[in-house]
Formats: sequence, structure tokens, C-alpha cells
Amino acid sequence: MAHRSSKRQDQHHLRAVLETGIRQQCAGEVLLRYGNKDQLQEWLIPLLEGRIRSGFAMTEPQVASSDATNIECSIKLDGDSYVINGTKWWTSGAMDPRCKVLIVMGKTDFTAPKHKQQSMILVDMKTPGVHVKRPLTVFGFDDAPHGHAEISFENVRVPAKNILLGEGRGFEIAQGRLGPGRLHHCMRLIGAAERGMQMMAERALQRRVFGRLIAQQGSFLSDVAKCRVELEKTRLLILEAADQLDRLGNKKARGTIAMAKVAAPAMALQVLDMAMQVHGALGLSSDTVLSHLWATARTLRIADGPDEVHLGTIAKLELQRSRL
Repeated sequence: MAHRSSKRQDQHHLRAVLETGIRQQCAGEVLLRYGNKDQLQEWLIPLLEGRIRSGFAMTEPQVASSDATNIECSIKLDGDSYVINGTKWWTSGAMDPRCKVLIVMGKTDFTAPKHKQQSMILVDMKTPGVHVKRPLTVFGFDDAPHGHAEISFENVRVPAKNILLGEGRGFEIAQGRLGPGRLHHCMRLIGAAERGMQMMAERALQRRVFGRLIAQQGSFLSDVAKCRVELEKTRLLILEAADQLDRLGNKKARGTIAMAKVAAPAMALQVLDMAMQVHGALGLSSDTVLSHLWATARTLRIADGPDEVHLGTIAKLELQRSRL
């Protein structure tokens, strides 16, 4: 039992390290693209040096947050400060004791045009009125202390200088942040799928059933080959999306990014499911990392926009090309 417990701790630590890098990269991009000199000095440098963590607070429990115009959290100017009221959940990294700053999305003007109502602001975690209500689990897996949290903001007062880019620019920042963020998720999924492929092959070369290794079973050979094909197809799509993002920018690359964001979780779930099947009952337990990887991959059909939103984007762009 001690060995199994140690193994699970190692797996959780590895996953936490990987997720830390991805999340810091996302927050770093937001600050680098949209922060001013003072904000970079105060937050970006310690963030990149690994001295602190950050959290991104956008999603809300009471509204469909895949449509950012639904956001209800209020950010009201009061003298030389902004006062924040609202509730966020699935705030990444907030359970980590090193998390020192939150990037909070809310509305500074509920009467402005719908894409100009939102703003983003930097909030020190120690600010009075910031309450971490609970950690959130995924299929029962607890990511604390590195995972997501539900957070309430009750009359949280922060300096006006903490606003990012200016009032009404939050939707713009969200769009700029989510493109690279979606690709970061896709890259993680490639890594998760590769881990699944490795574990699947090792198990098949060691485990015997009906007098033969699993690796000698015809059905397995067909399935593992199909998994490799899907993984490599998805890898190339992600590379193409990353290349377009670098060369053309987030807006022009959005169609390919959307395709990658739909394809990567579906592929990873297929590969990990097959790996779990090869492991039998062991694959369903927490004695291997497979079930945890599967649960994480499943969340990414929702995180940073559900499949349906991305499929809508892909279809609209396809129809636009046909109209030209």
C-alpha cells in the first residue's frame, strides 16, 4: 500500500509540475501582451522566475461563460480604485499557496456595446474580500493544492492602475489569451496521449491472455495502429495551428486553432481509453495515472470553450470561404 501511495504522489507531482508551466505561460502571455511597465515589473518578472503563481478568474457558476458577454462579475470605478463583486469558479492555480495574483474578468460598464462591457484587472490574492470558498474536483480527482477553486469577491478594492489595457478591453484580451491557451491544452494532450501509448505498449508486451501476449492479439494490433495514426494526425494539426498563430496572428489562425481544440481531446480520450482497456481493472484504478489523464482530457472538451463553440467557428469560416 505504501508503494501505491508513493506512486500516486509521484504522478500527482508530475502532473502539477506540467500544469504549472502551462498556466504560468498563459498568464505570462496576458501580462506580456497587455500589461504596462509597472505591471510587468510587479507581477510578470516574479511569475517567470517561478517565485509566485497566478490564477485566471473568468468562468462563473451562474452563467454560460463560454459566451464571455454573459459575465456578471462587476468591476466599478470608485475614485482611484475599482471595487469588485461576484463569484468565479474553475479559477486555475488558486489552490496553490504560491498563487499571489488573479487575472479577473468582469464588467465595468453594463450599458456599453456587449463586447465593450468587459474588463480585466489584476487582483492580489491577499486583498480583503477575496475568499477561496472551495477546491473543485474532476470526476472525484482532487488537484489541490495546485488546482482550481471557487472564489467570491465581496467589495474587493484594488488600485485603478491594476486594470489591464483599459476599460472595455476585457473581451479583446480574452480572445487574445484563449488562442494560445487552447494550443497549450492541445500540447498537453499530445503528451498525455504519448504517455498512454507507451503504457499501452508496455502492458501488451508483458501481459498474457488465453496463452498469448496481448501484443500478439490481432484486435490489439489494429487498435494500437489506429491510435498512433490519430495521434500523429492531431500532432500535425496542432503544429499547423501553432505555425499559423506565429505567422498570421490569433484572429487569422482561429479556424485551425478551433480544429485542433476539437481534435486533440477526442484523440487523447480515444488513446487513453484504449490504454485503460489494455490494463483491465488496473486501468480503472488510481494505481496508474491513466484514469486521471482521462478525466483531465475529458475536461478539455469544455475548458476554454466547449466543442460546440469551436465547431460553430469552423463551420462559419468554411461557409465564408464558399461565399467568396
